[in-house]
Amino acid sequence: VVTNQLHTINTDAKTLLNTVFGHSAFRGQQAEIIKHISTGGDALVLMPTGGGKSLCYQLPSILRQGTGIVVSPLIALMQDQVDKLTQQGIKAALINANIPNEVARETVQLAFRGELDLLYISPERLVSDFFLAILDGLYQSNKIALFAIDEAHCITQWGHDFRPEYRQLSTLHDRYPSVPRIALTATADPKTQTEIREQLGLSQAKRFISSFLRPNLAYTVTDKQSAKHQLLDFLQPRAGQAGIVYCATRKKVEQIADWLFSVGYNALPYHAGLSPEIRQTALQRFQQESGLIVVATIAFGMGIDRADVRFVAHLDLPRNLESYYQETGRAGRDGYAAENWMCYGLHDVLTVVLRNSHSPSAHVELMELLAYCETPKCRQVALLSHFGEAAAPCGICDNCLEPPTYWDATVATQKALSVIYRTGMMFGSQHLIDVLLGKSTPKVREYGHEKLPTFGVGKEHKRSEWRRIFRQLLVAGYIEFNPEGFGALRLTEHARTVLSGNASVSLKQLPLQNIGKYSNEEKRDD
Repeated sequence: VVTNQLHTINTDAKTLLNTVFGHSAFRGQQAEIIKHISTGGDALVLMPTGGGKSLCYQLPSILRQGTGIVVSPLIALMQDQVDKLTQQGIKAALINANIPNEVARETVQLAFRGELDLLYISPERLVSDFFLAILDGLYQSNKIALFAIDEAHCITQWGHDFRPEYRQLSTLHDRYPSVPRIALTATADPKTQTEIREQLGLSQAKRFISSFLRPNLAYTVTDKQSAKHQLLDFLQPRAGQAGIVYCATRKKVEQIADWLFSVGYNALPYHAGLSPEIRQTALQRFQQESGLIVVATIAFGMGIDRADVRFVAHLDLPRNLESYYQETGRAGRDGYAAENWMCYGLHDVLTVVLRNSHSPSAHVELMELLAYCETPKCRQVALLSHFGEAAAPCGICDNCLEPPTYWDATVATQKALSVIYRTGMMFGSQHLIDVLLGKSTPKVREYGHEKLPTFGVGKEHKRSEWRRIFRQLLVAGYIEFNPEGFGALRLTEHARTVLSGNASVSLKQLPLQNIGKYSNEEKRDD
């Protein structure tokens, strides 16, 4: 009987794949996942962006009796999925904060009548007492096909600050034990996988982990010297291509979008502070217009289904490596060559530190991210190793194309560490560099730092070079930010061996083509 059931499921799944979804064959582990869920199993699915995660719960929802309940974090993502399913003749609907109560009631009635294949719902609405009572009724009537928890990394990536309701979804296991559940994400290192399983009560779920390798993506990480000019240099040979530019703040998003538009690029902003109408229009334009650049915060991109995004640029550090992998994965989903470019500086590091000063785990994630930025290894190798996967050098990233060179920075390091120590470990890099360069600024004179032995001892290096030195020393663990001073740097125990002359230090050289290129931008990384 079981064999016959599996044969029927496999046959029906292949038929639906072709007649409804328009695909001739399953990709990767799709067939195995669909069979597992369709026969009542729980699953944790890790599949890279563009790998076909949605099909893994959409098709079983049609195969199984009842309605598939899909928990989705973003309204734009829900609407995009429902629109596409409806166009394919699949009975799908959504319930979120923007849906009027009368429409929501009609949608629920469709589910009770067995006339709904998929229902997308926000986590806030699902865990409400009102909707849980509705689920109780559907469960008693055997009208729930499955629960799909999409973008499951929200449990750990944003945690209580973003979707506290995600952490309440374990109630689905307790309340509806016979309904299969599938949690899906494109990014989760082993630690995150464990937390997802614990938070959602999926300890016994079967794991399906696809390769994180995206061989068509090239990665470049560069020093931030003049961010706008560097971005412009990156965009010029890619004029007319669709892409995404990520910035850390809403203000910067609007500034960069306006500036790009003023210099001739078809660019528009996207962030959570804009009205739903403006965001929806931006989303529709991005999916339909060729050559459009969206400048966005992380509010843009989750679930965006555009295959020909040719580049993703980061003007600021992402939250962590998981965020970076997911954001860069929005490029090249059609399998053709695409590029990921990021510039960052010491000021970016400080911004992330201040933003996450309350979170010890965020500090660990930051250091992992900085280690990736400064690695001499192939970017693909470094990125995949974070997710526990081995890979061969890609041959197309910046480190593969131009392996970094190193210089003996022992003396420069001693000068940098000494100026931090002699100024009391209560000043940021800008002031410290002023002292090293012998700049008699009002602040230098106010504290009498022009009288220090370290005043003017670093004139052999430019300001941009000293910023790079301080940043690399931070990543290497010789210095750290002092929590008692806004942006202040202090020495670590590791610095003692260098100051005492018992250790040497090698630091990465700036690539030759970038030396002096932005020499007029000497204030700080913008």
